[in-house]
Amino acid sequence: MAVIHELFKSMVEQGASDLHVTSGAPPYLRLHGNMVPLNYKDLSNQDVQSLIFEILTEKQKKSFIEKWELDFAYTVPGVGRFRANVFMQRKGLAAVFRVIPEKIKTPQELNLPPAIMDLIEADKGLVLVTGPTGSGKSTTLAALIHHINTTKDAHIITVEDPIEFVHQNAKSLINQREVGVHTKSFANALKSALREDPDILLVGELRDLETIALALTAAETGHLVFGTLHTNSAAKTIDRIIDVFPEGQQQQIRTMLSESLRGVVAQTLFTRRDGHGRVAAYEIMKCTKAISNLIRENKIHQIHSQIQTGSKFGMVLFEKSVEDLLKKGLINKADANSFLGKDLDDSGPQPPTDVKKAV
Repeated sequence: MAVIHELFKSMVEQGASDLHVTSGAPPYLRLHGNMVPLNYKDLSNQDVQSLIFEILTEKQKKSFIEKWELDFAYTVPGVGRFRANVFMQRKGLAAVFRVIPEKIKTPQELNLPPAIMDLIEADKGLVLVTGPTGSGKSTTLAALIHHINTTKDAHIITVEDPIEFVHQNAKSLINQREVGVHTKSFANALKSALREDPDILLVGELRDLETIALALTAAETGHLVFGTLHTNSAAKTIDRIIDVFPEGQQQQIRTMLSESLRGVVAQTLFTRRDGHGRVAAYEIMKCTKAISNLIRENKIHQIHSQIQTGSKFGMVLFEKSVEDLLKKGLINKADANSFLGKDLDDSGPQPPTDVKKAV
């Protein structure tokens, strides 16, 4: 058994989301959003290299030595599956491991708003789930794909870097491909996917012009495409996609996006007020006729007000979602104010005074 497996066990037992192993420091866990050091010696560069290289394949070692960066997934039977990134830093080698739950949570377990579930009922089009790293995008998408997999007769293809949640065939047939293992790139996999008779496509990350263009084409040609971006609002997501393209192509892309986009779900995670886990806040935009027109006419700045007045369609702004969490007593006022950059009234129920924070 690899030595680092003990750290993985500790991570899972304590309910941490991430394990940080870095030269010059003890291992750290990210527990309910906070960085917590383990009772462990400071690791030397050699210590970290031994821990990490023990679980790498020869191909992965060669790739890291050449590129100084490495993404991969790793499974410890009976413990869990982990997404990893290995990198160099000032004091030497380092790595971050994120736990990927073996059991995929259902939309009901995640309390996903009904408006998000409405988006997956589309026959074709583009659905984007956005947010910063660690905001729960992968968990949300896994729940949506799992729901489709268990309720619809469909062919689902995912392209990920690396594969995170592992899906088994249920009512659907699902093929999962990993960049660097099963395909050379997201773009290559998308080109190929269009000849593989898919109904649903999941693109782990819309990284570049070619991948975004292919995703838009797939959405236009009868496929339901899910993708992620590291943006923190619906309007910024649309701007990001359009700005990737040269100025001479942007009007064409606005038109394509206005016709194929079904919705954007931006999300973020807050530490729960009682210290036990985290809770999500959402911004949800559905591509109504009015919003489609705004995209086509390059009036993206007006989308905010359309979301604000679109509650009958299930649309919601981050501000309203965060205010609701605050009123329910689920998050701290300071965290809400920090995220929104404004002072909110904290009139929600208070947690019991004897509740202790998990550390």
